[in-house]
Amino acid sequence: MNINSIREIAAKRLSPGHVHSGEVTPEEAWELLQVESRATMVDVRTEPEWMFVGLPDLSKVGRNVLRISWQIFPEMIVDKSFVDRVKANDCDLNDFIMFICRSGARSQAAAEACAEAGFKNTFNVIDGFEGDQDDKGHRGTLSGWKFSGLPWVQA
Repeated sequence: MNINSIREIAAKRLSPGHVHSGEVTPEEAWELLQVESRATMVDVRTEPEWMFVGLPDLSKVGRNVLRISWQIFPEMIVDKSFVDRVKANDCDLNDFIMFICRSGARSQAAAEACAEAGFKNTFNVIDGFEGDQDDKGHRGTLSGWKFSGLPWVQA
């Protein structure tokens, strides 16, 4: 699949009222990272999540995931400096930026905030790193980056 196809499909998944560029599957995010030199991934989870659950491993595409929390732990209030912190990590307004969290909610809010701040290519990774809970309340068994067999590391 090419970049334009991914963008078109991702845009069709957007719910009305959203301003970010689209919703990508973990596999589509990985493909964008492989073919688009201006693509990056921002993991918006918290430090404990990175430490105990793991991180996407982008070493095969010569990149590191940017760790920029959307919410401040342990209060879990939105970090008002989030967009500035993204900009401070050399993210250009035209770069392809994919935001990932545990299940896709915080990352969608982060993608929206960055789109509203002028970033042109912001995408939410559907199902996030761990995905939805199964009938036993466990994550990582139904969907998400890890479930999809994409590279990840324990931090």
